[in-house]
Amino acid sequence: MSGGTERLTVAQALVRFLARQYTERDGERRRLVAGCWGIFGHGNVAGIGQALLESRGELPYLQGRNEQAMVHAAVGYARQNGRLATQAVTTSIGPGATNLVTGAALATINRLPVLLLPGDVFATRPADPVLQQLEAPGGPDITVNDCLRPVSRYFDRIWRPEQLVSSALNAMRVLTDPAETGAVTLALPQDVQAEAYDWPVEFFAERVWRVHRPVPDQESVRLAAERIRAARRPLVIAGGGVHHSGAETELAAFAEATGIPVCETQAGRGSLRHDHPAQLGAVGHTGTAAADDIARTADLVIGVGTRYSDFTTASGTLFAEPGVRFVNVNITGFDAHKQAATPVIGDARAALGALTTALAGHRAGTDYVREYREAARRWDRTVDAACRADDEDARPSQAQVLGVLAEVAADTDVVINAAGSMPGDLHKLWRARDARQYHVEYGYSCMGYEIPAALGVRLADPGREVFALVGDGTYLMMPTELVTAVQEGIKIVVVIVQNHGYASIGGLSEQVGAERFGTAYRFRDADGAFTGDPLPVDLAANAASLGVTVHRPRTVGELRAALRAARAGDRPAAVHVETVPEPAAPGAQAWWDVPVAEVATRPATIEARAGYDRQVRGRRRHL
Repeated sequence: MSGGTERLTVAQALVRFLARQYTERDGERRRLVAGCWGIFGHGNVAGIGQALLESRGELPYLQGRNEQAMVHAAVGYARQNGRLATQAVTTSIGPGATNLVTGAALATINRLPVLLLPGDVFATRPADPVLQQLEAPGGPDITVNDCLRPVSRYFDRIWRPEQLVSSALNAMRVLTDPAETGAVTLALPQDVQAEAYDWPVEFFAERVWRVHRPVPDQESVRLAAERIRAARRPLVIAGGGVHHSGAETELAAFAEATGIPVCETQAGRGSLRHDHPAQLGAVGHTGTAAADDIARTADLVIGVGTRYSDFTTASGTLFAEPGVRFVNVNITGFDAHKQAATPVIGDARAALGALTTALAGHRAGTDYVREYREAARRWDRTVDAACRADDEDARPSQAQVLGVLAEVAADTDVVINAAGSMPGDLHKLWRARDARQYHVEYGYSCMGYEIPAALGVRLADPGREVFALVGDGTYLMMPTELVTAVQEGIKIVVVIVQNHGYASIGGLSEQVGAERFGTAYRFRDADGAFTGDPLPVDLAANAASLGVTVHRPRTVGELRAALRAARAGDRPAAVHVETVPEPAAPGAQAWWDVPVAEVATRPATIEARAGYDRQVRGRRRHL
C-alpha cells in the first residue's frame, strides 16, 4: 500500500468492500452483507471465487446447489432480519446467471434486498463469441444478464475497474432504502473481475448505512385522523410493511386505543397475535369469513404497509360499500396512493404512533366492536373444526397436518411456505403467536422457495426451529438445498405433504371448467388422460438419499410423534405424510379473477363462464 491506494483485483476489492458495510436502525448495528452464496464456473471462479478464498472468511462463503435456490436462501435471510441484513449470490455467466432471474423477481416483488453478482462476458472481446455469449447483431453489449434488468431495482455492468466505486455505493444505497429495495445486480465481466487496480483506501473503510424512519407530515396525519373519526365501520389491513418496520407494538397500541379491527395480508400475517381482541385474521380471497364480511361493509379501509394485491382485494370485488374510502400508510408514495387513498407517506411505526396520538379519545362504536369480535369467535370455532383430528389412527387431511404442527411448534418456531394449496390454508387457519412465526412468500408464490428460504431463516435466527412446508410438486422442483443443509449442519425440518399432483391448481382447474386437466401425478389411461394409478414416486426415499433424517408417519398420532422427534433432533429432517382430501379447509371467502374461456363446447367450461360473468360484475375501481 502506498499513496493512499491499495492494488487489488476488482473481485478482491468488491469482497473487501462488502465485508465492511453495516446498517443501523434505532441504534442497532448489523452487518449488511453477512455472507456470499456461490456456485463457480469459468465466469467467476478466477474472480469472485479467488477473492473469497483470499479473504480468509472476511466475507463468509456458503456453497449452494442451485442458483435460484441461493437467491431464495438470501431472501429468507433478509426477511428474517427485517431487511436490515442480507446475503450476496455469485454465479458464472450463462445458465448460472440466468438461473438468478426467478429469485431476483421474487426479491423485487416482495421488496426484499438481495445482492446478485453474476459473471459476464469478456469486456475486452478477445474472441467473438466466447462460450455462453448471446450474440445480438444489433447490440454487441447485450448479454444474457440483461434478463436481470427488469427484475432488479438497480443494475450495472462493471466494464472498467474504476466504475465499481460509484456503482458499489449505489448498490448499497438501494439495498438499504426501505422504499426502493429489492434485487440489486452488479454484472461482472470475467476478465474485469481478475483485473488489478489501485483502489483508494477510503473505499474499504467501514461504512454505516442508517435506515431512517421517515415521519409523515402533520397535515397528512390530520387528514387521515379526520377520515377515521368520521368512519362508522373502519378496518385496518396490515401488510408486510408492519413487519419490515417492526411496528407490531404500535399496531397493537393503535387497535387497543381505537377499538378498530385489524385483518392481515399474507405478508402481514402475525402483525397481531392471533388472540388479540382486535384480530380478524386473514383478508381477501384466502381470508377468513370474519375479516371478509367486515371488509365488504367497511366505510373506511386503513392500509398499513400493503400493496393491495389481487388476493387482498379479491380482484377488486371485496370492498363493496358504496361510499368506501381509503387511508394508506406506506413508506412508498407509489403504494400510499393506491385505491385513490388519503396517503400517509412514512415509516409504519412512526405513522401509527402519530395517528394514535391524533386520535386520542376516539373509539369505534360499541355495537361495531361487539359485532366483529363475535365474528372472530365464530371463525375460531371453524378453525377448530377444520384442524381437529378425532381419530389418532386415521390418515390426516392437510388442515389436520397444520393443526398437529401448531400443537408441536413453539411460539418462536417459523413456518415457511410459498405455493400450492398450502398458502391459502395457512392464511385462513394458522394462529400466529409471534411476529416472525408466519413466513409465507406470496408476492411471487414461487414453487421451490421453501427449503432454501428455511436455510436463510435458520442462518439469520439460529435460536428458532424452522419448518418448511412443501407439497410434492414443489419438492420435485427444488430439493437440492437439503444437501447444503446436511453439509453445513443447518437444522431445518421439511414437511413433505404428498397429495399426488398440483392440488391447488387441480381445484382451480375444476372451478374454471378445465376439469383438472394435467394437474395429477398419475399414469395415463387408455384414452391418454392422466387418470390412471398414482406414480410410484417415493419422495421420502429421495430425501433420505440426500442425507437428511426421514420420518414416514401414516396416521395423525404418528405425525405428531414424527414432528416432535424431528423438532427435538439436531440434524436436518424430513417428515413425509400422505394426506386425504377430507376434512377440507374452509373454502375461499371471496372471489379471485381467473378468466374462463369465453367460447367452449364442454359443459363444465360453459357453466364456469356463466359463474365468472356473474362475479366479474362486482368489480370496482375505487376513484
